[in-house]
Amino acid sequence: MELKAAIEQRRSVRGYLHKPVSKEILTRILAIAVRAPSTKNAQPWHFFVVAEEPLEQLKRANVDRFRSPEGPPEEMGHILIEPEKGTVYRERQVDIGKRLFNVMGIGREDKAKRMEWVERGFRYFDAPAAIIIVGDKSRPIEGTYLDAGLVIQNICLAAVDFGLATCIENQGITYSDVLREILEIPDDKRLLAAIAIGYPDWDFPANQVISPREDVENVITWCGL
Repeated sequence: MELKAAIEQRRSVRGYLHKPVSKEILTRILAIAVRAPSTKNAQPWHFFVVAEEPLEQLKRANVDRFRSPEGPPEEMGHILIEPEKGTVYRERQVDIGKRLFNVMGIGREDKAKRMEWVERGFRYFDAPAAIIIVGDKSRPIEGTYLDAGLVIQNICLAAVDFGLATCIENQGITYSDVLREILEIPDDKRLLAAIAIGYPDWDFPANQVISPREDVENVITWCGL
């Protein structure tokens, strides 16, 4: 597949077939992804690839924790910050939420369905596998997130070439203490992101939603051209 086609076809998929992804394919995707550039070739990433019983255990634990009154650990407070009201970033967040709820038939006042939707995120959208990306806490957080973003993009694009789909999510790492316990993630590692990955279920309504993009001319300032 051409790179242009992979970029255009990639989307956040929130419904997957009950079909496992082989270790061989996941390894090939990650082998491609780690060709991403990084600051001073630091390559500050490590992957916890989760499937089968460990993933099911993680899904259950995340949902149980979400339903409990106990909030997320302090170390994950930064991912709970919402865009400021009145900004274009908040408008875009609300817009994609409305689009998803519309196709899923989730009414504004339907608390039960809204809760179920939120819990799907903590279950990695019921994908057959998830990739948890971590980095060393000893590294500067700003550069680590930049480098992680590059390798995450590569994972998502490579997945398309293998007929797979992905969804990058913060929800999957919200309860870092749960992940650390189940996956034995060391305390000196910073949880950066989670990626749900699997074969897409194109009959799942939310998978028909393609988030819009700002017209490119509105995000360019030409200097000398």
